[in-house]
Amino acid sequence: MSQLDDLKNAIKSHLGELECVIGWEQGYDPLHATPLFIRTEADLDRLIIGPLAVHNLATYLPGFKGKKIGVVVKGCDSKSVIQLLNENLINRENVVVFGLCCDGVVSQRKIRAALPADPGFVESVEVGAQDLKISVAGQSATLKLSDVLADKCLVCATPDAIISDVLIGAAHTPAPAASLACQDEFEAKSDAEKLAFWQETMSRCIRCYACRNACPMCVCRDYCIATSRDPLWISQDNSPAENMMFQMVHVSHLAGRCTECGECERACPVDIPLMLLRRWMNKQVKDVFELQAGTALEQTPPLLTFKVEEERINERGW
Repeated sequence: MSQLDDLKNAIKSHLGELECVIGWEQGYDPLHATPLFIRTEADLDRLIIGPLAVHNLATYLPGFKGKKIGVVVKGCDSKSVIQLLNENLINRENVVVFGLCCDGVVSQRKIRAALPADPGFVESVEVGAQDLKISVAGQSATLKLSDVLADKCLVCATPDAIISDVLIGAAHTPAPAASLACQDEFEAKSDAEKLAFWQETMSRCIRCYACRNACPMCVCRDYCIATSRDPLWISQDNSPAENMMFQMVHVSHLAGRCTECGECERACPVDIPLMLLRRWMNKQVKDVFELQAGTALEQTPPLLTFKVEEERINERGW
């Protein structure tokens, strides 16, 4: 029996007790998946899993608070579930977690760059164990999955769901911690080079807030500084300085909370490499507080607590 069949059977056995189960189905073309809200057994016929099922579905959980629902999660997504639990943004007894043992998901940006024609004209996609066979605008292309995996999958230490009520698939051996070449290259830049990089990069931001809306941990949208007019934290001027100001506030808000699911970067319509900021901030939090968001239950984010003396911050000896 396939992993998909096992998942469908597991969901079917819980459907009667749940408002819905959130999974994935094929999206607007063969290359994209989209969230699926399963309420009946007939809906299960549309359920898909695999490298095209990219979205972190934990993003929807706070919106269902007070209702009992199910959610399908990959290893990285399960860290968001844990972080939401740790911040009391969802209740464990109201969530049934269908965990997957994940082999990685694709980067649409890498696929676009590798295709011989405009991906808007994709006609079919065949997902194999090691590659994707794509027909686009009358041409065929075979892409190695290893070449188009999302960056987060290249260094993933938690491919299997950390928290689950049902775990589907064959468990992986955890990989040792690793870093991304793009992150190392960015952090090796001088401060002046980093400033120039972000000034150029933020010049193409259209301030659509897709990064904020896709983030599973960005839960204060009604009180977001982006929409506040009193006080006026950020103007509507779409300049690199104002765009960077929003991102700096956003990443600071996520300090010790970001689970590095990559949804902000995936959702960005102009391919701004936002994870460079997120990973840098997470590294500082790990160095100072020895904490990685979403890796264990009953952890309190460092910015949601207070100590008179922090063990790893030298406040008096200099």
